[in-house]
Amino acid sequence: MGVRRNLEENFDFEIIDEFLDHYAMMVDVMEMLIVDLQSPDRYMRSLDELFRIFHNIKSASGFLQLEPMTRLSTFVEDILEQMRLLKGPANEEVINWMLEINDFYLTWQDDLKLDNELTKIKFSLLKSPDLEHI
Repeated sequence: MGVRRNLEENFDFEIIDEFLDHYAMMVDVMEMLIVDLQSPDRYMRSLDELFRIFHNIKSASGFLQLEPMTRLSTFVEDILEQMRLLKGPANEEVINWMLEINDFYLTWQDDLKLDNELTKIKFSLLKSPDLEHI
């Protein structure tokens, strides 16, 4: 049984549909916000928006019992919180890591659409980027 069918068996269709719509919108804007982390002028605004996106995904996936998504979103949220303490802009390692995260959330979006199991989290995503030289 795929992830979508599992959701449909356990939750109201309207809740699932709303989650999928919001998830798609959030994933669609991630890349632009990530790229904007390179700009000193847009760093904090983009960082705050990315934090909000990952916080929302964490909350919704927690409610829907999508444990891998909740765990990865929590991890990314923690990294973004650390980045809030830095002045920015983000270095290339951070940008590349965040773009890999974005790609992985796009993979999960496909998993949801195609009713596959959620793809297992790649170990490389769980290695924190170098924040000391941001």
